[in-house]
Amino acid sequence: MRSSDVLVVGGGIIGLVTAWRAAQRGLRTAVADPDPGGGAARVAAGMLAAVTELHYGEETLLGLNLASARRYPDFVAELAEATGGAAAGSGHDVGYRACGTLAVALDADDRAHLRELHALQTRCGLTSEWLSGRECRRLEPMLAPGVRGGLRVDGDHQVDPRRLAAALLLACERAGVVFHRVLAERLTVAGDRARGVVLAGGEELTADQVVLAAGSLSGRLAGVPEEVLPPVRPVKGQVLRLRVPAAYAPFLSRTVRAVVRGSHVYLVPRENGELVVGATSEELGWDTTVTAGGVYELLRDAHELVPGITELPLTETRAGLRPASPDNAPLLGPTALPGLHLATGHYRNGVLLTPVTGDVMAEVLTTGTLPDEARPFTPRRFSPTPPVRQEQPA
Repeated sequence: MRSSDVLVVGGGIIGLVTAWRAAQRGLRTAVADPDPGGGAARVAAGMLAAVTELHYGEETLLGLNLASARRYPDFVAELAEATGGAAAGSGHDVGYRACGTLAVALDADDRAHLRELHALQTRCGLTSEWLSGRECRRLEPMLAPGVRGGLRVDGDHQVDPRRLAAALLLACERAGVVFHRVLAERLTVAGDRARGVVLAGGEELTADQVVLAAGSLSGRLAGVPEEVLPPVRPVKGQVLRLRVPAAYAPFLSRTVRAVVRGSHVYLVPRENGELVVGATSEELGWDTTVTAGGVYELLRDAHELVPGITELPLTETRAGLRPASPDNAPLLGPTALPGLHLATGHYRNGVLLTPVTGDVMAEVLTTGTLPDEARPFTPRRFSPTPPVRQEQPA
């Protein structure tokens, strides 16, 4: 039986940033995950789009998104230093780009929708600029001639989630985090308190505090009392990756997005010549099949936005699962079961919320206090009653 101060169940970017920050605070930290650094980050495009992804009714979430976006430059610099030393230029590059985003409209209905979004952004005190179709094409010449207008948001940036996950994994290892590359099968509860987990194969890990950060799988850990089981469901997203040959560069200078026939489509250009196109949103349970229909719809919608995309080599198709809560906002902090915390349910904002999640969870784990900025996202908003006494044999 191996023991730690903090045991994080789940080694995606949310679990890794939680473990890294906990270890930095001097806590003996362990992570249980058969494939740390994997999860939804391998599929995500990495848009840091607090402004362009604003939705009606999500103004509270906007505050957390903006707080995390502001942290990103310093977070990336600290991560580079932790993984090799930024001064020497050897730190792990996570592909952070302050390149901005352009959201465009292809018809009159889309234009009206963007105008409404612009008004909402203005009411929320956000900075965005309305452009004519001609001005949009001047910024991005590859756009379709029929673009009717758009919103320029210089404050929405991007990062490469795969490189971010790799950097966080290395930072954790250098901070002394212990990795158990095995699936956690069951939460151990004794004396009305979470005490650890049982791994596949039967080994038991004990900890003073357990953080459930397993993404869409967070609600499937056996042994978690029903009253505190996170209400997280999987939402499938299919994503394409293409390569921009040197002859076509520069193809796009910033993230470009639109709504085409009611479906959201975005194109995220990387400095290495990769172009990420996404994403479907499908309520299909645990299915991660890449379908011909999904690929077709993404390419069709992207072609309407940027016709030249059909000339690019298609290098990868992949599907992943976003962890969605009932209100599409994360669950952060302690549950009604002492010793059990949640860091899950980030839905489409997992990459964006990585810095603030790490800070919030570190504060909770070291002081027991949930920071004010995270109070609206307490897991207890979905479980107002205390858990039923449930003691398991050690």
